[in-house]
Amino acid sequence: MIKLSTPVFAAPMPARISLQDKIMVLGSCFADAVGKRMQSVGFDACVNPFGTLYNPVSIYNSVARLESEVEFKEKDCIKMGAGTELICSFSHHSSFARPDKESFLKNANASLAQASAFWKKCNKVIVTLGTAMVWKSVSNGEVVSNCLKRPADEFSHEMLGVAQISKLLQMLVKSHPDKEFIFTVSPIRHLGNGAHTNSLSKATLLLALSKVDAAYFPAYEIMLDELRDYRFYAEDLLHPSKVAEDIIWQRFLDSCVVPGDISQIALNEKAARRAAHRPIHEQP
Repeated sequence: MIKLSTPVFAAPMPARISLQDKIMVLGSCFADAVGKRMQSVGFDACVNPFGTLYNPVSIYNSVARLESEVEFKEKDCIKMGAGTELICSFSHHSSFARPDKESFLKNANASLAQASAFWKKCNKVIVTLGTAMVWKSVSNGEVVSNCLKRPADEFSHEMLGVAQISKLLQMLVKSHPDKEFIFTVSPIRHLGNGAHTNSLSKATLLLALSKVDAAYFPAYEIMLDELRDYRFYAEDLLHPSKVAEDIIWQRFLDSCVVPGDISQIALNEKAARRAAHRPIHEQP
């Protein structure tokens, strides 16, 4: 039989996820997609309480914030650029931006308080790394989670090293023995600096994760090898299509979820689809 793709084996996780677990999901927009899907089928999951995070340093810093529960203050408020005039912080994705400091801080600290309480009780953590590239503030040298459309000359841009990333992630795992971690590399391509830089970035993340004592789910490999065709990409040719997301989701369930919960998840998924369906004509 002629093979039309390269099958990627997703090994069963040593400690699988169940519907009884409390799960923190952190990372790139692929983490957003997976996390929201988990919530919709009945998992008790908290997804990106600071918004989408792309690089390992920002993820590590966000976990430190969840641990410390240190509230955001007025000094953390940053006016976004490009004429938006919205207020956000360098610790948040721009989806957290608000018209003024008061409303930003109220929302950011409410999310922090809720997520910190969840973090202390959660027993599973899923981390999706998007890129090894980081933006650093020229004024203080700190890595930012988002540049907030500020002028480019306010930041420097560099790639983290394998040793730096692996040390950071290993510290994250070892300092939380009460939690089981699953790492993955996002299949979404970051082409802002070109295809070659994207390949180097993904390779750096993969090499770093190979040195971390935690489970790994091959979402990147499934997309890159098994689904190596543009029909599995969205119109932007960067993000997985709905079909690709469905395939990776099914492989995730097979590899990472306890078999006894699969049938209930399937029922929950059907119920979620029915609830999301809006009738053409409203009932009187």
